[in-house]
Amino acid sequence: AIRKSGIPREKIFVTTKLWNNSHHPDDVGPALDASLKDLGLDYVDLYLMHWPAAVARGDTPIPKDSDGKTVTGDTDYVDTWKAMEKAYKSGKAKAIGISNFSRAETERLLKESSVVPAANQLEIHPYLQQAEAVSWFQSKGIHVQQYSPFGNQNEIYDKGQNMGKLIDDSTLVAIGKKYNKNGAQVALAWGIANGNSVLPKSKTPSRIKDNLEGDFKLDEEDLKQIGTINKKLRFNDPSGSFKYNFYAGEEGKAQ
Repeated sequence: AIRKSGIPREKIFVTTKLWNNSHHPDDVGPALDASLKDLGLDYVDLYLMHWPAAVARGDTPIPKDSDGKTVTGDTDYVDTWKAMEKAYKSGKAKAIGISNFSRAETERLLKESSVVPAANQLEIHPYLQQAEAVSWFQSKGIHVQQYSPFGNQNEIYDKGQNMGKLIDDSTLVAIGKKYNKNGAQVALAWGIANGNSVLPKSKTPSRIKDNLEGDFKLDEEDLKQIGTINKKLRFNDPSGSFKYNFYAGEEGKAQ
């Protein structure tokens, strides 16, 4: 697709991720090489560690035992990160980053490694605003990327399917009318106003177009109004299935 587009490679920003079964330092480089081969590229612009937790090494993305439980790995994420640093220094990844890391996990990473993550990709939306965490990451020079910016619009999340959709929230809809925008576009503009990258996902051309029109400036009074609808509601937490306590101490984490 990149070649057929006719757009110069340097004009396209490509991100890929390291999955949990390739956390062992010996597996990080080959995993990146495999991704580059699949993409038909010499390098990626950003290489992210998808989760701080490892599963057992091998070709199976989520290995299971005889009881159907995930088989965890024993590789420490700091060791994984140090292997990613080598990929960065090789030029195969122009930048490296993390995803789903808490502040505590990131603080340890900063203390025990040499390359500051370029980005941390987190679930953030008007129902899970994480303002303190965002400010902390930004203060460390780590750019925040928002996945699931529409919250429970993503049907893969069991949590949140028994409630109204975030994009239909009355506050977002009312603010949208002021700008001739919809609730989803307001949610995107809110994330951009906070200095984050927003990562909406769609395969529908009309929705992709709508998402691109979410890049507009909200008045300060509207940003403050959106701040009042934070439910501290996290829709994505696979701690149970991965046998790892993700997001410890962070907003929206069940205590």
